[in-house]
Amino acid sequence: MGKKLLMGNEAIALGAIKAGVNVVTGYPGTPSTEVLETVAHNNPGDIYVEWSVNEKSAMEIAAGAAYSGARTMVTMKQVGLNVASDPLMSLAYIGVKGGMVVLVADDPGPFSSQTEQDTRHFARFSNLPVLDPATPEEAFEMVRYAFELSELVELPVFLRPTTRVCHACATIDIDDSRAEHKPEGFVKDPKWVIFPSLAYRKHLHIEQLQHKLGEIFSGLDFNKVCGDGKLGIAASGVAYTYAVEALDRLQAGVKVFKVGTPYPLPGAKAEEFLSGLEQVLVFEELDPVLEEELSLLCASTGKNTKILGKKSGNLPFAGEYTFELVYEALAKFLGLQTDAAPKAALPELPVRQPVLCAGCPHRASFYAVKMAMKGQKAVFTGDIGCYTLGNAKPLEMVDTCLCMGAGITVAQGIKRTEPGTQCIAFIGDSTFFHTGIPGIVNAVYNKTDITIVILDNSTTAMTGHQPHPGIGRTMMDSISEKIDIYGVVKACGVKHIVRGNPLDFKNSVELIKEAADFKGPSVIIFEAPCIALFKPVVKNTVGENCRKCKKCITEIGCPAISTADGNVVIEPSLCYGCGLCINVCPFNAIGGSQNG
Repeated sequence: MGKKLLMGNEAIALGAIKAGVNVVTGYPGTPSTEVLETVAHNNPGDIYVEWSVNEKSAMEIAAGAAYSGARTMVTMKQVGLNVASDPLMSLAYIGVKGGMVVLVADDPGPFSSQTEQDTRHFARFSNLPVLDPATPEEAFEMVRYAFELSELVELPVFLRPTTRVCHACATIDIDDSRAEHKPEGFVKDPKWVIFPSLAYRKHLHIEQLQHKLGEIFSGLDFNKVCGDGKLGIAASGVAYTYAVEALDRLQAGVKVFKVGTPYPLPGAKAEEFLSGLEQVLVFEELDPVLEEELSLLCASTGKNTKILGKKSGNLPFAGEYTFELVYEALAKFLGLQTDAAPKAALPELPVRQPVLCAGCPHRASFYAVKMAMKGQKAVFTGDIGCYTLGNAKPLEMVDTCLCMGAGITVAQGIKRTEPGTQCIAFIGDSTFFHTGIPGIVNAVYNKTDITIVILDNSTTAMTGHQPHPGIGRTMMDSISEKIDIYGVVKACGVKHIVRGNPLDFKNSVELIKEAADFKGPSVIIFEAPCIALFKPVVKNTVGENCRKCKKCITEIGCPAISTADGNVVIEPSLCYGCGLCINVCPFNAIGGSQNG
């Protein structure tokens, strides 16, 4: 292949292919999504790749393949690890035979997540090793090493890139070689069945293994100590690249500890670093994992080195690090003037609120429910997806959003405390398959009077239009059995189920009223494709009847509709001709015309 400019996620994927990965599973979630997609697009033909229905399923499928000696990788974002944590914790006790890499992309900021959690805590909690790449180049090397390490210790191994590593680009030299890894096959053994007595012995084993891992890690090039002096900095992940650049800009010489394996801490290398130091400043995104490990090491070895970082107030606990932040903190730590701190002379950018796309069928669904529930006390519980944006003005149709699948069950909890309140839960088609079905089963079993609105736009839109079980197509573009949402809901025991097109406004309002009046759980499936899946054939325009009341703007918040010189206008490059504005306008001033 030679040298290629690769995004970090692409580098990880190609590294896994080079390592001879046999099975890759996952669930889409930014910033991890492109890893699995890149494996699929560069599949030499002998790798099994799938988008699983959720992260728990993905973890268990990868584990089963690893039991059989296959090299496997499971991909997700940090929030997805919560879903997969049940099998993960048991896997730490059971172990694996083939190398198993658990790729979890953390999202400092966060840019596209409901939490800013740190996967290194899961590594400590589960006693599993974690590799923390600082650059796309290092991520490429680390994923290959992760398979080898996993097979050595017979445990899953975490690879934890963060957003900047996932989405940064670098030129990487990739040769044409690829490791051949042929799975031995599943060998029956009592160790694959977890019992309390086995769990007790395995817990002792994995605790003892941490010291061995620390010794292994101390000999890796991913961890290195350089420089000298009384002051030192320790850094992991992308924070290391910022720190090195800041040191170069400040022309400062200090002792530097680069940590590529934050857990278990490479003890011998850490002691080498701490020797002779009076103070250490720790740079790491999210939680003070490395900071705490170094503090514990100082306490256990009697060192008086002062460890500074998040807990000392030198660095923030939350948010993504930037070069400027690291530069200022480092200059202050070294007692240097920061007047020369590089500050880009750029104008302040306007804040752009996230908004549903023009023509998005979810806007029509929300507006129909809003009109149907007008005058009634109602709570609208939401879920994770594009439709979370329904919480914004002027729709204001998402009152709660906890985690994937929770909208249906949160609605049940509210209904039990407020029986007179209409509780309507929104969930997308992909999320329905992910974790929505158990909530529906629970509502039927416990006879809870809620209405569930399934927003079926025929894709997993928010993460980049990945397929799901309701589409009839797999990640590798093979045709599969299309799982019918209506049929699944019916099989769950729901008695009132209707389908409708949310763009048929009047009919949609009636469907919602009927479902809300039904005693017991009811389901409406609103079916209309995401606008990214088709080209518009109709464009809406504002005619002479317009009275400039601006109801079309204030009611639905479509980004295609705005004002110019006091007149209401529809931007043709944004309009998808959904027709919702036609139903909103009280003066019949908006109409549709054929595109082109």
